[in-house]
Amino acid sequence: MRRPGPALRVALLGVACAVGGLALLAAWLGGHAYAYDSARARAAATADGLVVAAGIGDTEDVLVRWTDRAGREHVQRFGVYATDRYAEGRRFPVAYDPDRAYPQGFPADPEETAAEDDLLVPLGLMAAVTTACCGAWARRGLRFLRAARRPGRPMTAEVLCGGRPRTAPWSAGSTWLALSGTDLPDRPARWQRVMWHPALDRLSGPAEVVVRCAPGGRGAAVVELPDGARPVPVGRLRRRPPGTGLLGERRAVRACLQDSFVLPPDSGGWPVRPWWRPAAAAAALGAAAGAAGAFVLVGGGAVAVVGFALSGVIVATGFWALSSPEP
Repeated sequence: MRRPGPALRVALLGVACAVGGLALLAAWLGGHAYAYDSARARAAATADGLVVAAGIGDTEDVLVRWTDRAGREHVQRFGVYATDRYAEGRRFPVAYDPDRAYPQGFPADPEETAAEDDLLVPLGLMAAVTTACCGAWARRGLRFLRAARRPGRPMTAEVLCGGRPRTAPWSAGSTWLALSGTDLPDRPARWQRVMWHPALDRLSGPAEVVVRCAPGGRGAAVVELPDGARPVPVGRLRRRPPGTGLLGERRAVRACLQDSFVLPPDSGGWPVRPWWRPAAAAAALGAAAGAAGAFVLVGGGAVAVVGFALSGVIVATGFWALSSPEP
């Protein structure tokens, strides 16, 4: 079985992280939403509550005091949509399960579904983010396949290393192909950003390539390298150098200090960093940022912290994969 190329591996990892994170988020929030709906369905008794405080927090929740049939008094916070209807001192009907020793109260008004929506709305938003991530990969793949089928023309390409993209400041940089005519190899006429491919590291100086793109240079261009490799293009074919700036020839920019030393034959080589390790770092950063956001925005809580952390993982890994990472 043929091993997937580097671009396909990154795409599969990014999509798997997004879909897997969404599945975990759906299981977590969906399970709590189901438990909430089941408990609310069993709330057959009604008590008259009194709003003792209103406009609590950014969501303007209300604090209600109510008493069940057993005479136990409860003070509970409710999220409501009709904030002007439940001012301090007004009546607030509360539904609860009379068979439970310590019942949980619910708004008796069936239109007040703020607590349930707080569980389902984030799930819908993350589903949209995951769909957008998968759609972006599908669009990138379709553009590659469509451009690869077009007639090609010979050109000269030089591999350059660009600055960090604005959408991924943590990345190592970007890879660009400076394309020029075969008669003027020193005057690039087009620039195409591509995803990393090991064949790019083997090129030194201008090389003769075959460029396939739409007439007039519209859209993305697929560049076929001398060994037949075709890096996946990222974005459209440009007429001007990228705004992030070009740092120089890729082989020179990617050189490190260890290349200046000759190691003894019996010494161990420098450990190679796994290509997926930055994805784990991005996921950890997203989870930490999401958990911190849960405390800042909604005051914490296990449901919110786990939900926000999973959402952060989905967003961070999705951006990491789409930023065309390099080893």
